[in-house]
Amino acid sequence: MKKKLAIICASLEQMPLVQKAKEMGIETHCFAWDREDKKNDSICKAIADYFYPISIVEKERILEVCQRIKVDGVTSVCNDYAVATIAYIAENMGLIGNRYEDSLISSNKYKARQAFLKGGASSPRFVVAQEGTVPDVTGFRYPLIVKPTDRCASIGVVKVETEKELQEAIRNSQQLSFTGQAIIEEYVTGIEVSVETISWQGKHYNLTLTDKVTAGEPYYVEIAHHEPSVFSEEIQEKIKAEARKALTAVGVNYGASDTEIKITENGEVYVIEVNPRLGGDFSHDMVQLSTGYDFMKGVIDVALNQFEEPVITEQKYSGIYFLCKDAEWVKHAIENKENDPDIVAAELYNNGELRHLQSNMDRSGYFMYQSAQRRDWERDYKKQ
Repeated sequence: MKKKLAIICASLEQMPLVQKAKEMGIETHCFAWDREDKKNDSICKAIADYFYPISIVEKERILEVCQRIKVDGVTSVCNDYAVATIAYIAENMGLIGNRYEDSLISSNKYKARQAFLKGGASSPRFVVAQEGTVPDVTGFRYPLIVKPTDRCASIGVVKVETEKELQEAIRNSQQLSFTGQAIIEEYVTGIEVSVETISWQGKHYNLTLTDKVTAGEPYYVEIAHHEPSVFSEEIQEKIKAEARKALTAVGVNYGASDTEIKITENGEVYVIEVNPRLGGDFSHDMVQLSTGYDFMKGVIDVALNQFEEPVITEQKYSGIYFLCKDAEWVKHAIENKENDPDIVAAELYNNGELRHLQSNMDRSGYFMYQSAQRRDWERDYKKQ
C-alpha cells in the first residue's frame, strides 16, 4: 500500500516536492487556497494525487482531513508560513516533526533571537518594536537593520543610518508584519553564508555552505548563490558550529533548515536567522549539483520516518545568478545558455523587465550552473 504524504502548500515551490514524492511511489495530498485571484498558490493542484482547497494556516481543518485519510507524514518546502501547521499536525498525529511550541519560536525572528541568546549562539544586539511603538535604542550602534518579525523573502528588510530613518523603517515593517512587530538589530558588516542542513532526532547534518551575494543597501536582496563556500576550513567549522547551536536553541530536531550567518572581516561569526525548512531559490538543486545528495528526497524521508544518514557523492561547484537591474549581464547568459555547457537551467519571467531589487519578487529570471572548477561568471559574460 502506498504511503500518504500531506504537503502543506501547493505553490510553484512545492512542485519539485510533489514530483519527487510521486517518483518515490508516494500518494500526495496537497493543501492550499484555491482562489481565482491566487492561482499561483494552488498550481500543484494539477499534479498532486489529491488537492484540498484549505488555507495553509487553517491547521485544525487540515488536521481533520489528515486524520481521516490517515497520512503517514507531513511536510513542505520553502514556505515559512507552513512550518507551524506542519508541526501542529505531526504533533497531534504522532508523526515525525518538530514540536508545535518550538515552531512558533523558530518562525518569529524576535523569539528566535531570544532563544539564540539562551542557547549560546552568537547574535547581534537586538530589540523588538511592538505595534505602534518605537523602542529605546540608546547605546545601539548605527547602522541598524529593521525587519518584520514574521515575514520572509527579504520583505520589509531595510538598513537605517539615523533616528529619523529608524522611525519610518519601524512603521513600514510593522505595517508589513502580520502581528505588527518589527525587530531592530545592530548591523553586522561582513559576508553572508547560509548553512544547508538536514536534522534527525536532534542531530544536525551540515550538507554544504552557500556563499551569498546581495544587491547591497538598503534592501540586501540576494542576487547570486555559490557552493561550496570559499571560506577557510577553520572559519567554515566555526560557521557550522554556530548553526548547530542555533538549530538546537530553537528546537529544530527534524527536517531541512537554512541558517543564515554573517562573517566579519575579523572572522567573527553571527547567526542572522534560522529558517526551519528547505531554503528557496532552488537550494535543493544546488545542493544536489554540488554534493550529489538528493535533498528533496531527504526531506520526504524524514517526514515518513525512513531517514538515512546523508552520503556526499560529488565535489563540484554550483550556483545561481538572478536577473535584475543590478545584474543586467545575467540576461545575456540566459539568452545564450545553449553556448555554455555549465549552465544547467535558465528562465526569464516578468517579461524580462530589469527592476531594482526591493524583495525577491523583483527578480526577472535566473540561470543555474554546475562546474568542475570555480568560475568568475560575471567577468566571462561581460567580456562577450
